[in-house]
Amino acid sequence: MNRCNSRVARATLAAALLLPLTLTLLSPAAQAQGVRREFPSAAQRAELVVTAPPEVRLNGRPERLSPGARIHGPNNLLVLSGAIVGQPYVVNYLRDSAGLISRVWILTPDEAAQKRTGSTAGTGEAIRNFLFGSESPPPKDGIAPVERPFVPK
Repeated sequence: MNRCNSRVARATLAAALLLPLTLTLLSPAAQAQGVRREFPSAAQRAELVVTAPPEVRLNGRPERLSPGARIHGPNNLLVLSGAIVGQPYVVNYLRDSAGLISRVWILTPDEAAQKRTGSTAGTGEAIRNFLFGSESPPPKDGIAPVERPFVPK
């Protein structure tokens, strides 16, 4: 005894099977694949290699991921640190209050080509947040502070 003989029943069954596929194709996640990601202004750029999670190398220096660190892949989905062991990536990253790396975004080639302040990823150049005395700009009057005579006021 076949209970699905009518055309209306077959059309309803076909619509019910095609509905999940249609919703998947029209979902915001499928539409957002071409969207440009915005990174926090405090995010820094570096080359990241996961050695043995949570241990990583950031521009060749040993660092550590924070507990609960999030690594976003090029498609903005979360990536487990164990899945990318030993592979170098150009990333943007943020640190938490303890100085551990808390958020990482693996960059696409287009995102990596964009300049970011303080970025030296891939150049082998160290990042520092200070100036040496020899790098300070010369005084406006041309006389170094050491050469100025002390005149009490």
